[in-house]
Amino acid sequence: MAARISEREGGLLLFRVAGIPVVLAPSWWIGSAIVVAFYAPLVDDLAPGTPPGIGLLLAALFAIFLGLSVLAHELGHCVAALRLGLPVRRLRLYLLGGLSEIMRTPGKPSHEGVVAGAGPIVSVALAAIFGLGALVMEPGDVVWVLVFQIAAANVAVAVFNLLPGLPLDGGRIVRAGVWAMTGQRAMGTRVAVVGGFAVAIALVAWALYGVAEGAEDRWLRFGVCVLTAWVVVAGARSELASERRRTWPAGVTLSDLILPVLQLPAESPVADALSTSAGRGVVLVRADGVAAGLLDTELARKLAAASPFAPAEQAAEPILPETVLLADEPGEEIVERVQGTAAWQFLVVDLEGRPAGVLRREDLRAAIEKGV
Repeated sequence: MAARISEREGGLLLFRVAGIPVVLAPSWWIGSAIVVAFYAPLVDDLAPGTPPGIGLLLAALFAIFLGLSVLAHELGHCVAALRLGLPVRRLRLYLLGGLSEIMRTPGKPSHEGVVAGAGPIVSVALAAIFGLGALVMEPGDVVWVLVFQIAAANVAVAVFNLLPGLPLDGGRIVRAGVWAMTGQRAMGTRVAVVGGFAVAIALVAWALYGVAEGAEDRWLRFGVCVLTAWVVVAGARSELASERRRTWPAGVTLSDLILPVLQLPAESPVADALSTSAGRGVVLVRADGVAAGLLDTELARKLAAASPFAPAEQAAEPILPETVLLADEPGEEIVERVQGTAAWQFLVVDLEGRPAGVLRREDLRAAIEKGV
């Protein structure tokens, strides 16, 4: 399951793949223990006469291979994202699967579709490989049982992830399709979120049907389906909230939000620079004409209180490529840049590279929240 998230959660760092940390969340151990507990009794049904110890070993191996299959699925997302120039923060394996934490939202519907589809393609390939392996083995053997179940598990992973609702891969494919047809990513998100709620309702309905019919696995089905439905609903709501946060506020232009810009010598006393700014953004320029940075008013106040004649450059926030915005840049790209950059103010320049204003993060956030 590919996702763009920013929460920092704990876990055990296993290794790195192409520089991407692979982290094992604490909940993975719980999920694996549940898999072992329910899978071990099934071994004797599939391979009669199997000693209990062997059954437990096979169950443990199945849990490990299931985790590796999920890892391969997520690596499919990661490889596709990296090929498209989308950085990946890390890959997490947890209770119900995995997450590829992609740091930047795909800029095109085709990119969204490619990244989303890469994981299920890997799962289908693994299912085919293990399925062919099971075909050439002697049915009923304990190793055959393991190989067959791994193939079946990869089929289940692929099918489940292709269900048409966010936050699943199928929901991302739906979003890409609607986005391509309408030109509106937000519309695609809303449609796919509805799909996510539909998937959750279907899971709960199937669980309740199993209980009503007295199915042999009714309580296992009920627990897994209800927990999965909760995760899907939570993920869908998170996707919708994230989309709202990245959507440029309707009826608002960039010029409505930016502060007028003032250029001052970098060696100006910080107290003077602070008083002169008067609600404007300040670009501090050195004697050689090179910009030293934007005046950080909070830092400037602290510096002025301690040393009012210190050079204003000591309270400057560096101007980096990622903190420079073009005046004609699309609104969603501006939101994406601001949310993905650790800076509280951004220099806006016109087509000729001249300072046109300063955009503060808090002003953009307030406008988005007002429009939601």
